[in-house]
Order: sequence, then C-alpha cells, then structure tokens
Amino acid sequence: MAGNASPSVTQDTVCPVALAQKIVGDRWTVLVLRELFLGSHRFEEIQAQIQATPQMLASRLKKLESDGMIERRPYNTRPLRNEYHLTQMGLGFYPVFLAFRAWGETWCKSREQEVAIRYTHVPCGKDPGLGPMCQACGKEMRQEELSSTLSKSFNAERHERKEAFKRDQV
Repeated sequence: MAGNASPSVTQDTVCPVALAQKIVGDRWTVLVLRELFLGSHRFEEIQAQIQATPQMLASRLKKLESDGMIERRPYNTRPLRNEYHLTQMGLGFYPVFLAFRAWGETWCKSREQEVAIRYTHVPCGKDPGLGPMCQACGKEMRQEELSSTLSKSFNAERHERKEAFKRDQV
C-alpha cells in the first residue's frame, strides 16, 4: 500500500475505488466534507447544514480524523471545543467534490434550477464551468484558486437550516 495511505483502511483489496469507498462511501461523510470545503468548521455549523444527529456527526468526524482526512483544532479550552479542518489528504478530495457537484448539476437537477455554487477561477477571472478544468483558460480547478458564490436558493436553504437548527436547540 502507498506510503500516504489512510492509517485505518485495512487492505483486503488493491482496488483504489474500494479503498476510497471505505473512507468516504456514505452520504454523511461526503456532506461533512462539503461543509468543510464551504468553510464550516464547527460541530454545530456542520450539524445544522447536514441535518445529522449529534451522534452520527460525531462518529463521522472521528472516522474522518482517524482516516487522516481532517484534524481537530481547539478554539476554546473551557469547555473544550474544537474546529475541524481538512488535512492535505482531505484537501486532496477536492477534485472528487467538484466531480460530485458537476454530476449532480448535470444529472440530478432540472435545467430550470440555477447552479447551487458558482465559482470564479481567480487566475483568469472567469466562470470555470463544472470542471475539473477551467472552461475559460484550461487550467486545473484548485480550491485555493476558486472564489465561490452560493445561488440565492442554496443560500436561502442554508440560512433556513441554520435558523431551524437554532430553534431546535432552545
């Protein structure tokens, strides 16, 4: 197995798809990664958006940490509270995230629905399309070179989830 393999993935196959599926092969894990890519780092922020139970989210975060995809960083000591950040391995999932986005925009929505996340490719200043290569300049779409804007409907959906989460916490 490669030297940068996840520590918790046992090798009962040499198939890279099966090995990757062991780490990110469920809905909740992919949604947690989406939130981290969108800049949510705190447990409650992530929970509000993916609508998972605290137990479900905690188990996914622990697994992602043990797999080397994320790391915890304390932001408060009393009581101890952590933020979750992508590691190099986690950041390496970004092209897969873009592929999920492209596939979902292409096959899972009606043509009348607006694109949920619009990107600007900072190096060329243009809309890069659905990727993985910028349709304007031909360069690879890298997270640090993309500026994102949420559609009105996706932004409203996320705002409503956040407000509903707050109401449920009272």
